[in-house]
Amino acid sequence: MSDDPYDQSAPRRPETARESSGSGGLGSLLDAPSSREPSTGLRGVFEHEELTPEQVKRRRRRGRVSLTTAIALFLLAGLITVSVLASTFGWFEVRDYRGDGKDPVTFAVSEGATTGQVAVALEQQGIVADAETFLESFQEEHSGEFIQPGEYELRTEMSSESVVGALMEEDEATHYAAIDQTQRMSDVFGVLSESTGIPVEEFEAYEEDTETFGIPARFPTLEGWLHPGEYRFPLDASAEEVLRSMVDRTRATLDDNGITEDDEIFEVLTIGSIIEFEVQPEHYDVVAGAIENRLQNPDGETSGFIQSDASVTYGLGRKSYDFSEEERRDESNRYNTFANPGLPVGPIGSPGDAAIKAAADPEETGYYFWVTVDLETGETKFAETYAEHLENVEEYNQWCSENEGRCG
Repeated sequence: MSDDPYDQSAPRRPETARESSGSGGLGSLLDAPSSREPSTGLRGVFEHEELTPEQVKRRRRRGRVSLTTAIALFLLAGLITVSVLASTFGWFEVRDYRGDGKDPVTFAVSEGATTGQVAVALEQQGIVADAETFLESFQEEHSGEFIQPGEYELRTEMSSESVVGALMEEDEATHYAAIDQTQRMSDVFGVLSESTGIPVEEFEAYEEDTETFGIPARFPTLEGWLHPGEYRFPLDASAEEVLRSMVDRTRATLDDNGITEDDEIFEVLTIGSIIEFEVQPEHYDVVAGAIENRLQNPDGETSGFIQSDASVTYGLGRKSYDFSEEERRDESNRYNTFANPGLPVGPIGSPGDAAIKAAADPEETGYYFWVTVDLETGETKFAETYAEHLENVEEYNQWCSENEGRCG
């Protein structure tokens, strides 16, 4: 045996079984197993696996479920992405409606409103779909122009083109005025002037001109005839035409309640104006009845005096209900219903439909006295005698003491 490790003539030691089954190379791995060895290893991997029909069906079902799940998740992710992008960029927002619209609506353009402000208001009220689209449509046809202030009869969900056409037709525009109940004539003149642009002096010129409007001579002024409510006056209407439309509405309400005689008209409008200042609408007919009782029984406890605080302060030219004892006794105040029996010289405001109806048909009761004992809720108590009335007044005084500053 040679001691040289590189001597190739030296006999080699035989391989053991353990060595031949180690990591001896690919050749040893591919050696076919003996007939005594089981068919395992790579042979099991590359050979066709024997499956029962039921196993094949289960595998196919699992494959289909996995595929369906994957598709659903993909679609869901796509929908979420589209929704986010659509919300960001406004892909699905309605930019304009089609046609002349649906439900009627009154649209007001105020004095000095810009076209941009009008566009925003139109969108907010559901008349146009998009303010910017409306502005684009407006600029195409009326660049440099402005929209006339007034009232316009439009519709919801109109196309921008249709709205532009309606707003720029002068015949469609009107002046809008809202006259509240219990407003005095001077206040009404101010509202009318502000709404129409007509100088207030032109309205004041008709203050005592009752003849022009066919008002009975017993009325000292137009007070009582300027019916409260909403009005839409033509843009070219004069002060006389504006006032006549209000007087005509009052006359129509009187006719509806069967009040046509001059004396009846004076009594109904005067009493109607007082009860509007005295109590809440639900008590109009009862207080109208109490006033009638006072007027028709001058020998009773009230001696024919209406005794309305509101009428006294109207004559004083004030809007509060406070007045001194000296002012209470002042007969020179022709509206002082404490010092002068019967009706005052004229109405102290222009009553609305409900007050006129109550004054025309007052409730028949035994009451002569009334007092609102809770100014917050409008609770009013009635009495047939002065002694009962004083008890109710005490309740009112108690409420005032518990609500400092409300009764002054």
